[in-house]
Amino acid sequence: MPTFRLSGRSAALAAASLFALAACSADPPPEQPPAPPPSTSATPDPAALQKYTTQKLTWGDCAPYAFSGATQEAFQVKGVDCARLTVPLDYLRPDGLTITLGLLRHKAAKPDQRIGSLVMDPGGPGGSGTQVAAQLVPAIEKTALGARFDFVGFDPRGVGASQPRVQCLTDQERDAQRAEYLEGDGSPEGVTKQEARAKDFAQKCLQRTEHGDAMLANLGTRDVARDLDVLRAVLGDEKLTYLGYSYGTRIGYTYAEMYPGKVRAMVLDGAVDPAQDEVEGKVRQAEAFGKSFGEFVKWCVQRPDCALGRDEAKATKTYQDLVRPLADKPVDAGKGRVLSYEDATTATVSAMYAKEAWEPLNYGLAELAAQRTGGVLLAMADEYNERGEDGKYTAAADAIVAINCVDARKITDKNRIADAQKRANEAAPFADDGKPDGVALGPCEFWPVPNTSQPHEPKADGLAPTLVISTTNDPATPYQAGVNLAKALKGGLLTVEGTQHTGFLRGNSCIDKAGIDYLVTLKLPADGARCSG
Repeated sequence: MPTFRLSGRSAALAAASLFALAACSADPPPEQPPAPPPSTSATPDPAALQKYTTQKLTWGDCAPYAFSGATQEAFQVKGVDCARLTVPLDYLRPDGLTITLGLLRHKAAKPDQRIGSLVMDPGGPGGSGTQVAAQLVPAIEKTALGARFDFVGFDPRGVGASQPRVQCLTDQERDAQRAEYLEGDGSPEGVTKQEARAKDFAQKCLQRTEHGDAMLANLGTRDVARDLDVLRAVLGDEKLTYLGYSYGTRIGYTYAEMYPGKVRAMVLDGAVDPAQDEVEGKVRQAEAFGKSFGEFVKWCVQRPDCALGRDEAKATKTYQDLVRPLADKPVDAGKGRVLSYEDATTATVSAMYAKEAWEPLNYGLAELAAQRTGGVLLAMADEYNERGEDGKYTAAADAIVAINCVDARKITDKNRIADAQKRANEAAPFADDGKPDGVALGPCEFWPVPNTSQPHEPKADGLAPTLVISTTNDPATPYQAGVNLAKALKGGLLTVEGTQHTGFLRGNSCIDKAGIDYLVTLKLPADGARCSG
């Protein structure tokens, strides 16, 4: 089962801790009024889009669409084909530049009983829908979903098999940035260096991404939702049936707000809170990761080989003693690379997504403790950052920053950021580097284009009943976010009791039955429905 990327995390940046807020948003500067919600933004002319909504897709072999070793492997699954969807780069200039989106399809096994297409996105921002859809084929092919829906994964604009992709750092530059932990220096000089790197990152995104500022300006979720409506029309569906994980829930509820009458059904799993201020949201996320790390500790100390010892009360301190020295002196990780503090933290956080990763995390921490080497933890961080064995990265690490920067407003209040960082460190002390904090502005502060969205509660009058799935100990998208989204959309809520990020189509019969029954019959689970994760 794929690992879904943490929604909202600027994985491309070395951060003072996982929950560093340099790339988050707060109050807008006085000279920049808040962008209107998507539902009140200028809308494209439907007649001008007809050449896009009536295009014919050419489906074929998926091999040419592979953009990494992982996708090459995923696309070998039987019964899938791929295509490219053409959309306008700027929907308000539909006769201008065009871009393409990568698509992957698994056709309904029983075409005579076919309901339509089920379109999915796995999150990120920056996650590949084509890759994850291919990986999910074994989970759906013997179910009613595989029988009655064409299962379609799409790569949002700038991501994965879509063209052009966001490009900011070279592979070598990203390796170097991960190895150098600038955030350990909170002095004025250190903050200056951090902000210089953030500004340089933003400029490289502008210079290296094809179509430059036009691409970056139209990269956000507002435009992904517009793409999704073109895709719906081209697939021949009168109304959209959609499955979104993590950041994919933002795509879903943005679409629901923009096109409420065109939704047949939506499963939104691991919800991003639509209205929550992003600075405060990072604190809530830190609380969730801190809680998940506590669950890992409880599991670990029961084992005779626990790298953190057998005393639960001392385990976090033991972890800090293992990892904090890396902020000043990374350790050898083999093949000419080192394990940095950032990478060790990333490895730990990635393991909080699913209990299946706790075993390798414990092994990696034990290796660090016994040998002061970091091969296992670096491999886990590489997987999270989508770095292949060949040393090449996908576009995900660049895209997550670029999309977040146009989906939210800029930071201006450093005092507020510092306060939030303090609360985040208290909530998740395992991710506190122990260094004096300095507040440096991130790339979004130097972003060359304005934001096109902002957090707000969606208004989707006439929306069909939707299903939100939220897990009680979800580390990346806290449980309450799902509760809030279900309420905002006036939909159903399925509560999953467990410690993991997302749950649908991961082999839990209770969750899968509820979600599949809803997608097929449009009947929501009973109020108060719960499953054990």
